[in-house]
Amino acid sequence: MPVDSVFPRLEPLLPRVQKPVQYVGGELHATAKDWDDCDVRWALMYPDAYEVGQPNQGVQILYEVLNERDGVLAERTYAVWPDLEALMREHDVPQFTVDAHRPVSAFDVFGVSFATELGYTNLLTALDLAGIPLHAADRRDGDPIVVAGGHAAFNPEPIAAFIDAAVLGDGEEAALKISDEIRAWKATGRPGDRAGLLERLAVAGLVYVPAFYDVDYLPDGRIRRIAPNRPAVPWRVAKHTVMDLDEWPYPKKPIVPLAETVHERYSVEIFRGCTRGCRFCQAGMITRPVRERSIETIGDMVENGIRKSGFEEVGLLSLSSADHTEIGDVAKGLADRYEGSNVSLSLPSTRVDAFNISLANEFSRNGRRSGLTFAPEGGSERMRKVINKMVTEEDLIRTVAAAYSHGWRQVKLYFMVGLPTETDEDVLQVAELAKKVIQKGREVSGRNDIRCTVSIGGFVPKPHTPFQWASQLDVETTDSRLKQLRDTVREDKKFGRAIGFRYHDGKPGIIEGLLSRGDRRVGRIIEQVWRDGGRFDGWSEHFSYERWITATEQALAGTGVDLDWYTTRERGYDEVLPWDHLDSGLDKDWLWADWEDALDPDSIDVEDCRWTPCYDCGVCPEMNTEIQVGPTGKTLLPLSVV
Repeated sequence: MPVDSVFPRLEPLLPRVQKPVQYVGGELHATAKDWDDCDVRWALMYPDAYEVGQPNQGVQILYEVLNERDGVLAERTYAVWPDLEALMREHDVPQFTVDAHRPVSAFDVFGVSFATELGYTNLLTALDLAGIPLHAADRRDGDPIVVAGGHAAFNPEPIAAFIDAAVLGDGEEAALKISDEIRAWKATGRPGDRAGLLERLAVAGLVYVPAFYDVDYLPDGRIRRIAPNRPAVPWRVAKHTVMDLDEWPYPKKPIVPLAETVHERYSVEIFRGCTRGCRFCQAGMITRPVRERSIETIGDMVENGIRKSGFEEVGLLSLSSADHTEIGDVAKGLADRYEGSNVSLSLPSTRVDAFNISLANEFSRNGRRSGLTFAPEGGSERMRKVINKMVTEEDLIRTVAAAYSHGWRQVKLYFMVGLPTETDEDVLQVAELAKKVIQKGREVSGRNDIRCTVSIGGFVPKPHTPFQWASQLDVETTDSRLKQLRDTVREDKKFGRAIGFRYHDGKPGIIEGLLSRGDRRVGRIIEQVWRDGGRFDGWSEHFSYERWITATEQALAGTGVDLDWYTTRERGYDEVLPWDHLDSGLDKDWLWADWEDALDPDSIDVEDCRWTPCYDCGVCPEMNTEIQVGPTGKTLLPLSVV
């Protein structure tokens, strides 16, 4: 049966809200397939505003992959701002997709991609507006299967009560296999109803279903064990890994937004995974092994994407893009192709020790020379050794000297505060490093208009990393160190005005830490925050630390655990972690040994296994995968017409 659009009810409300165009849909390359021609239907959500969610690469890829499949339909939905939420509740308008404005509750699957845990309250808003029961246990056979994905899905326990399933790892193949299983389940008369479908998906190893696992606790609050409560369900759920990215050159038809978004460019993921081994970096750990796209596929994707979208900026994305084995040839080939055009190239992620001027010159050949961004992460060399990011001060000074001497005027440096073993002195070294950068820049350029922006983020321990056992720095100490650093920079008469200083206080970080390493008991906190009005917690103007603290105290009363227990407490090797039954491929003993090495000042550096012998992290044998890198020996051919 066709599903009616809610747009006739939505349209009269739009003149009464800010940025109404974000709810209209109809963008170039948006897809609205015929409902009755499809038997598997997905609503895909990035749980943030359109301006943030629309450019999300993961959702765009899944949207296109699913819609290419005959009989499968995918549409997009985003978090609505509070002004529209209030009107939707008043006029009984449900959560809708932007493509055909169909109600989310009519779909088979409601897939939500979480890049950050601070989007959890927006999930609850969407469920409630859609008329889908908040708790998975209360859902009926006609309700969509709510599936979480993205990096945060590697510990979905805090939202276990609200989701039916989670997909770990790469989604391209997994989404298609889930679609096949749903189709087969429908074709055989929907055996077992909703629970039967979930069991079918879980037994096939496609998803993790929290309801199929029981969690027992020790008297001191720690987890005793996590065990399946159905015989055919696996004890551990493995991540999905797409091999040969050249077979998945998406997005082929990038959606061009109607409203302004945070990134207006065509993005090509030039490789996936990272084995640099930074101990704080969850993204690098959970996406192993490294799989590169070939230079030819990159060139084809860029040419196709620009032609079909009209974008004038191309971003070559990865966790450390300059590490691609053929990045020099990629940069020169693309710069040659588009020289004299309006197309500019950007490399958003660059390591100090992988950067060189020839590479930077290729990316700025069309005259667009923006600032350069580097991430030393730790202010002192001791801290950089702790986190296994062995960028020396000499490396950094040499790199910025080359940049300033070749015409760059602005450099941005990113650091973290609150790393394990950190002292006040380690943080103050950030100021000294920034001063040396300015001094060297003035020296080599002969100019005084040199700028250096220092951006500070708070360290949050993440699951599936060597720092998953670490204590998180408390709010008061974090803010104290940031104040000392800010005052040190501002008080310097010679360099202070040339150094910009950007930072967030420690409050959002401690809540992110609660959600990152939380267990199922944290779900009560999320629900209480949402019921108290929590929305868009990733936005500083909407985030309320006091609301989270109040909800934490209420929800955890009588449990024997509290906020500090989840955040500032260091874990031990024998503790069962909430995500231990979710397999990222990383060997837990290897992670623990790397954690111990971080605390040992005499330990050796863990080098990148792309270019050194294997360090036995476990991913390749456990996941039956392998590192896929060049060089291929190929080159980019010039285009006959640009």
